[in-house]
Amino acid sequence: MSLNTQNKWYQSIPHPVVLLFFIIVLTAVMSHFVPAGVYDRVEVEGRMRVVPGSYHEVDPTPLSVLDTFRAIPGGFQSAILIIFVVLSSGIMFGVLEKTGMIENAVGTFVKKLGLERKYLVVVLMTFVFGLLGVFVGYENNIALIPIAAITSLALGGDLMLAASIAVGGVTVGFGLSPFNPYTVGTGHTLAEMPMFSGWLLRSILCLSALSFLAWINVRYFRSILADPSKSLSIGIPTDGFKLSKPIEEYGMSTNNWLVMIAFVGGLGIMLYGVFEFHWYITEISAIFLMISIASGLIGRMSARKIAETALTSVAVVAPGAFMVGFATSIKVAMEMGNISDTIAHSLAMALESLPTYGSAIAMSGAQCIINLFIPSGSGQALATLPIMIPLGDLLGLTRQTTILAYQIGDGVTNLFNPTLGGLIAMLAMCRIPFDRWLRYIMPKVGVILILSWIALLVAVAIGWGPA
Repeated sequence: MSLNTQNKWYQSIPHPVVLLFFIIVLTAVMSHFVPAGVYDRVEVEGRMRVVPGSYHEVDPTPLSVLDTFRAIPGGFQSAILIIFVVLSSGIMFGVLEKTGMIENAVGTFVKKLGLERKYLVVVLMTFVFGLLGVFVGYENNIALIPIAAITSLALGGDLMLAASIAVGGVTVGFGLSPFNPYTVGTGHTLAEMPMFSGWLLRSILCLSALSFLAWINVRYFRSILADPSKSLSIGIPTDGFKLSKPIEEYGMSTNNWLVMIAFVGGLGIMLYGVFEFHWYITEISAIFLMISIASGLIGRMSARKIAETALTSVAVVAPGAFMVGFATSIKVAMEMGNISDTIAHSLAMALESLPTYGSAIAMSGAQCIINLFIPSGSGQALATLPIMIPLGDLLGLTRQTTILAYQIGDGVTNLFNPTLGGLIAMLAMCRIPFDRWLRYIMPKVGVILILSWIALLVAVAIGWGPA
């Protein structure tokens, strides 16, 4: 390896566990200096919601050394549902992989299109995962991430390319979706505006960001084909993801089709439940386990083989599940110190003295910072938009523009947010460590932010949407 490579900035990024532990400790230190404050919350349909305009200071609750370490098991307890969906999706794909369905389906797909169209496949897959983010959601797509890993390796790519296609696509699609019910939907409800109005500008922005991501994916793919040493996933095991025979030998058996029907049918039931009955992580995990058993039986696996496969699959995804709980410890530490609401409130208030164009960009930038402390899209909307919307009115911003500024800050930051359990979980499904992901994605985040802020300035210039 060359001296220049050794000196690159990302060589100094700590191990993900060290990085997250440092953030937990920093949060504990901040709890001694940042005033404690909270918004009142009420339970609505089983979930706690922020009461607009209710922020007030409370008695300080600085974290002791013991409290700091108590936040870590607290994080695992808080994230148990996401941890289990990682384990259950890992089990499901372990069983599907054992039946041979996924390998044969991907091999047949690549065979039909031809390796000479490999760049087209990368572009198509990026947009497919982007559209899943737009219309399906975020955590709902965790189980589909390994498909990108198998496809990428079949084309001659690596696991980082797979993560960029799938994790990047889903995150950008979800974050900038014109129909996101958690961000845009909540924002329009709070602003008393027509639901998902202004969809055209949001759609153009989302399409532009996904097009940039697809171009970046092809560019990275070309670079590692020309020089494999440029791969950012060297040393990461690929067992279970690689095709076992030449592309021209692949085809789908009757049994493969039956397993695929069980898989796709299970996902269809899951999506129906999500949209019709408001199912969440618990129900999704249950569906994944049901698909696992059904696929194993259809694939003529014995009960012992299904059980052994489940335990092997858990071992593979366990590091990622651990990282989900560890990352959630940051949020728990901030809640214990009662500083997350204070930070959100203070950043919102700091925007009052800025001019119109500057306030729109600063509002989006403030939401980028707030998202690190309140990673829930709807939670952040309920905590900040009751402040931001009237503030935007005073600054001459339309409410549509204020909501777009919030959406950009929340959505784009999700690409590198260490406190977002879904991101950590999806990276785990591709076996990509968080520090390597940061090396790859951070320059791209800057470009996507610039694209988004250009759209935001256009919105200000045209007085976009109803005030």
